[in-house]
Amino acid sequence: MQSTTGEKGGTRYGWVMVFVGFSLMTMSFGALSSIGVFLKPIAADYGWSRGSIAFGYSAAAFSGALFGIFWGFLADRNPTRIFMFMAAFAIAVALLLLSQTSARWQFYLCYFVFGAFGHGALMSTIWANVGQWFSRNKGLALGIGMAGSAFGQGVVPLIARLLISAYDWQTAYLILGLVYLVLGLAIAALTRDPPAKRAHLAELRASGRKEGGNWSLGEARFVVAWFSIAVIFCCTCMSVANVHMVPMLTDRGIMPEVAATVLAALMLAGAFGRMLAGKICDLIGSIRTYALMSLGQTVLVGWFPHVDSLFGIYLLAALFGIFFSGVMAAMVISVNMEVPGEVAARSWSIVSFFAWIGMGTGSYMGGLIFDISGGYVLAYAFAAAMGAINLAVLACFRISRGRRRGALATS
Repeated sequence: MQSTTGEKGGTRYGWVMVFVGFSLMTMSFGALSSIGVFLKPIAADYGWSRGSIAFGYSAAAFSGALFGIFWGFLADRNPTRIFMFMAAFAIAVALLLLSQTSARWQFYLCYFVFGAFGHGALMSTIWANVGQWFSRNKGLALGIGMAGSAFGQGVVPLIARLLISAYDWQTAYLILGLVYLVLGLAIAALTRDPPAKRAHLAELRASGRKEGGNWSLGEARFVVAWFSIAVIFCCTCMSVANVHMVPMLTDRGIMPEVAATVLAALMLAGAFGRMLAGKICDLIGSIRTYALMSLGQTVLVGWFPHVDSLFGIYLLAALFGIFFSGVMAAMVISVNMEVPGEVAARSWSIVSFFAWIGMGTGSYMGGLIFDISGGYVLAYAFAAAMGAINLAVLACFRISRGRRRGALATS
């Protein structure tokens, strides 16, 4: 099956799908990342530890990772629009219910729904759709779409912080939920599958087959296996910084609104980083770009607790945002470019499963190390160590891939 359709004709709608992906990722990632600005107000009201509140992020990450595999396999043989509607509705409902939360089990259940039926369904399906609309500039198109997640991580937490300051954290969740319900469903309605997928689904219906694609393809499974290992560590690294940025800065005497603007600067720079990484992927290859961005993320993350000036913090945040977001973009683009289109959704959903294990682990470990040590120096050092392990895994992948291709060439 052809996984792309060319740059003309029907592919023009691919840019509409880039908009859909950008917008829904803005909403989903933005709401998820906002837990950092809700952390201290919730702790002040209920006396919960930071680690226990940060575990809400982990609950969303782990549930999204697990259910995302299920949605990914379904998405390869069903219209994408189904999953976009489900994701938009689930995210909005979870936010509305969070406004009524009064117990930790309720808090975790809401974030479970957010991850399992919202974020997980969105992440595991949308990029396989967008990628199949393009044969040229695929990396750039995916990078622009994925910039929405960084944009949302910058803008939505800032909006949430302003809402908390103006009202309270419950009202902030309520307002976000109502806005998300209206906008999310309207944007989801624009979803359309690329011609190649529509033809593939018609073929499946005509033949009566239930499975889409030959999942036994050795190279696809090889790539997915290695990326699944690598993303655990790179995502653990980035989530420590992202989730605990605002609490770390406010602990150092920075006003919450100012701390939220630092996170906004990080994420908005990340929007540029994702587009930049997408273009670099088109120029030098997605895997090399992934390694380059991972190196930058690892070098920068450990410096956050040691920079004192506000200007230095903003500068470090912007640089880190470019590299960490570039990692995310290159990761998705690598999978999209390395596997056949008919198994793209399931391939990414499996890699995404392990990515979210890393994201959830980093969020929780950052809070746990803070609770044990009383500060964030060791937490961010832990993040840097995870980034270094990711680089080691990527080096092993390149060696193993070279040997594998050499063996296939001589066989």
